[in-house]
Amino acid sequence: MRENKRLRRLALVLATGIVTTGGLVTALNAPASAAPSTGNYVLVNGASGLCATVPGQSTGDGVQLTQNACSDAAGQIFTLTASGGNYQIKAQHSGKCAGVRDASTSAGKAVQQENCSGAASQTWTLTASGSNYRVVNSNGGKCLNVKDNSTSSGAVLQQNSCDSAATKQWTVRAAGGSNPGPDPTPTPTITPPPGGGDGSGSWPSNTGSVHQTTTRDAGTFFDGGMKRYYGIGDGGQGESQDPMFTVANGGTIQNVILDAPAGDGIHCEGSCTIRNVWWNDVGEDAATFKSSSSSATYLVDGGGAKSGSDKVFQHNGAGTLTIKNFQVHSSGKLYRACGNCSSSYKRHVVMDGITARSTKVLAGINTNWGDTARFSRITVYGSATICEKYKGVPKGDEPSKIGEGADGVNCLYSSSDITYK
Repeated sequence: MRENKRLRRLALVLATGIVTTGGLVTALNAPASAAPSTGNYVLVNGASGLCATVPGQSTGDGVQLTQNACSDAAGQIFTLTASGGNYQIKAQHSGKCAGVRDASTSAGKAVQQENCSGAASQTWTLTASGSNYRVVNSNGGKCLNVKDNSTSSGAVLQQNSCDSAATKQWTVRAAGGSNPGPDPTPTPTITPPPGGGDGSGSWPSNTGSVHQTTTRDAGTFFDGGMKRYYGIGDGGQGESQDPMFTVANGGTIQNVILDAPAGDGIHCEGSCTIRNVWWNDVGEDAATFKSSSSSATYLVDGGGAKSGSDKVFQHNGAGTLTIKNFQVHSSGKLYRACGNCSSSYKRHVVMDGITARSTKVLAGINTNWGDTARFSRITVYGSATICEKYKGVPKGDEPSKIGEGADGVNCLYSSSDITYK
């Protein structure tokens, strides 16, 4: 993992201070090698890029915190005051402290704003985790987290047992923009391409190449610094090729360009985030999502894929995949819920801000297993089938197509969600 650590130092582009343009998500960040000093900060979630918020800028006691789009507005600015090795986290607008409801030590208890009392349940330790922090309650030793590991705006915050989930990692960014980390070394800026957040931006250039002939374990976080990675497989559609990267449950991989041959792309072993990843030439698949948990959530945010002659994203496991601000070129299907895997699951896909060129189908799902596909802000150049329906079958058989088009049950969209050009 020596190269991984070097990339973290030299190409730190994390989900904080996020600029989203044309589907690219970029940021500047400094290593969390020491705790920040007393001051005003926003807390940016490592999985969603959303900020801890007192909803409605409330000044009331007992209001549970949520995560929402970062704006540095009142309700998102917290004053961190060091006390020994711990911190008090006080909402600047209300003067109230972030604490655990009922001073509980139990997992799942709400994190709320409350009158400051100096209680242990209102003090927190910031533990360095890569380039982020775990925000650990001093009373029960549990981590500030988003309920159900959600990446959705408005999801509530609570405490849960500490692990490697990206939703339990936070960037502590100085209010007004800069990151407070102690390393003053300038970090490179990745310039985003033009676009309007709808997956229509320019294709990026690489900053260098890495020839990789064995699968790389990305762990819970990997930043590729916009380098081009290639070298596994034959660049074709052959089954059972090795992936270029595996991502652990709760992990994030970002700022990577994959080029032929790239084997079976990226494997998400559980819930994961794939942010600003580009496939110049999809081989077997761009990414495969494998968790058996119905609560698994996968996020593909930004990026794009070319030449997926069969399919781009393969959903073998359970759970929900969200694809947003993404572009797909010259491909068969953007998404396919497996119709004949060894295990059958109900699977869901959400597509928002997709631009498709020379692509036949956006989503193929198995309606007999209860799959759903939702679409919004879809732009199609030429023609494409938005949603195909299949009857899933046991492994070894071949699923049959049984229909296509919006039906209000499995394929969920209206004419206003699709723009043809």
